[in-house]
Amino acid sequence: MFDSLNISASALTAGRLRMDVTSSNIANASTTRGKLVNGVWEPYRRKMVVMEPRENAFNQVLQGKMQKQAGSQSNLQGVRVTGIVDDQTPFKTIYDPTNPDANADGYVKMPNVDLSKEMVDMLAASRAYEANVTSFNTGKSMMLKALDLGR
Repeated sequence: MFDSLNISASALTAGRLRMDVTSSNIANASTTRGKLVNGVWEPYRRKMVVMEPRENAFNQVLQGKMQKQAGSQSNLQGVRVTGIVDDQTPFKTIYDPTNPDANADGYVKMPNVDLSKEMVDMLAASRAYEANVTSFNTGKSMMLKALDLGR
């Protein structure tokens, strides 16, 4: 009965993390000292959220199939975040000899964050979040109506 709410809730949690990571990317779009590697500062590296479908455990699926339940459910149960990974695209370089992080030739390594790409990702994550809120509220409303019918 609560599967639809749990699925929407898992998507809401994952969507919120995706928006948080995208916000962090936007905030660090000009951070030239993101991480110290071997005594040398590297620029901030864009982060990405990796998600995958969340499934029931094997034994739950097996038990359901063995009992041949009427209207057996799918083994998919929402989404889960498997990690946050660094984008490995190369850093951008700009010519700015006055920057304290410039190399001997006057070039500065800048983060591999593309603001237009981040804004598109934020918009997509926001729309997915709104869709899951609507789905959650619809499921909740249907359950309340079913309870009202039982009175």
